[in-house]
Amino acid sequence: MKLSEIKEILPTLENVEFQLENGTFVPEHFHVTEVGQIIKNFIDCGGVIRNEKAVNFQLWNANDYEHRLKPVKLLSIIRLSEEKLGIEDAEIEVEYQSDTIGKYDLDFIGNTFVLKNKTTACLAQDACGIPSGKQKKSLSELTANQSNSCTPNSGCC
Repeated sequence: MKLSEIKEILPTLENVEFQLENGTFVPEHFHVTEVGQIIKNFIDCGGVIRNEKAVNFQLWNANDYEHRLKPVKLLSIIRLSEEKLGIEDAEIEVEYQSDTIGKYDLDFIGNTFVLKNKTTACLAQDACGIPSGKQKKSLSELTANQSNSCTPNSGCC
């Protein structure tokens, strides 16, 4: 979800709710402690220089059980960060701590923002030598290429 999308959704809501992909809700007394832009410049394993930008929200649970972040307040925090930090319209990444600090993509389903699990991936699969899938051989190919024993590099295993 991009920043522009959350800005369109927030005015339509009565409450701001976040839920993990496994169904667990972020406690309703959470705080948004940071809104910022993360810029990542890096080289992938294939030697390609890459640049990524994301808008970062950090959610935090406090012992302030009476606190409830309203949509209008979150929208004002977003607008202030755009004004003061020059944040661009980019994909939102949410930091939230359960067992450790996790980074999540953001989606919206029904009236709830959903923290979607992120995964890692090789960005240079064509350059780093990892095959996309194991090459399949037919049984007839295997039996034609072997004697009665299976030896290293014979193609039988």
